[in-house]
Amino acid sequence: MSESKENNIETPHTALSAKNWAEVKSNDSWAIFKIMAEFVNGYESLAKIGPCVSIFGSARTKPDHPYYKLAEEIAFKLTNKGYGVITGGGPGMMEAGNKGAHKGGGTSVGLNIELPMEQEPNPFIDADKNLDFDYFFVRKVMFVKYSQGFIVMPGGFGTLDELFEAMTLIQTFKISRFPIVLVGTDFWSGLIDWIKEVLLERENNISAKDLDLFNLVDTADEAVKVIEDFYKKFMLKPNF
Repeated sequence: MSESKENNIETPHTALSAKNWAEVKSNDSWAIFKIMAEFVNGYESLAKIGPCVSIFGSARTKPDHPYYKLAEEIAFKLTNKGYGVITGGGPGMMEAGNKGAHKGGGTSVGLNIELPMEQEPNPFIDADKNLDFDYFFVRKVMFVKYSQGFIVMPGGFGTLDELFEAMTLIQTFKISRFPIVLVGTDFWSGLIDWIKEVLLERENNISAKDLDLFNLVDTADEAVKVIEDFYKKFMLKPNF
């Protein structure tokens, strides 16, 4: 008997062989209804929240970390300018964003998704704006559709995923342009150097104008100013 059998762990092969192809297709068909329900619930819940800015960052950042405090300050100052805040609803940077919005008396939205060892709703989300998702792609649509800007704090793969998807959608004209703000020169400068030196100069995989898709800042005032300056020039409107 294999080690995976002895430990009652399914290998990819045994997991796939447990159902025949017809059963797999049937399950896929029923999943469509669950996906539709998540979209409908998201649209109905978020349609009237008003202008908001999404704040992204690591769920693992502790409340005593300078970046946590910076995210909280940014959220607070955004609410003072009339913006609500949308986060992934969990701990770390997400909690900091919701905490700052709550402190400022602004709209505080949490788009939660169950993640191993990390995700649980933080206590600073408005009770009627605390949404749960099973599907990452539905949740990501909500972030883009109802955000007038992205504040991207230091984070991991999920943060990078949201950042690059937003830039791709703007680059390919699939959504309207909105401001993307990277916070923390020490954290982001290595990635930006790689984008410039490898993607642009060496491989010619992007255009020079693509570097204008994001701004790099270090302070809360700078981050809020990028959002404010953008909407002094462009009209606030839904992204799609």
